[in-house]
Amino acid sequence: MVDKFILHLDEVGIDDIPQVGGKNASLGEMIQKLGPKGVNIPGGYVVTASAYQYFLKETGLDLFIKKELENISEKNL
Repeated sequence: MVDKFILHLDEVGIDDIPQVGGKNASLGEMIQKLGPKGVNIPGGYVVTASAYQYFLKETGLDLFIKKELENISEKNL
């Protein structure tokens, strides 16, 4: 799968779990497999893991999170 930020549920399936998560992948599978058999499953869209990673990088939150996690010790938990 190409790194897209938004996908329609009918475009995803079990093989896409790393990018869309298990629940979204399962919904996509149901739409593809059960829709043609007359089972109505609402459509929708997925914001992918690639979109989240892009957001973290572009906003600098990835570095902020890394820095904050480095400051955590077992004493602080």
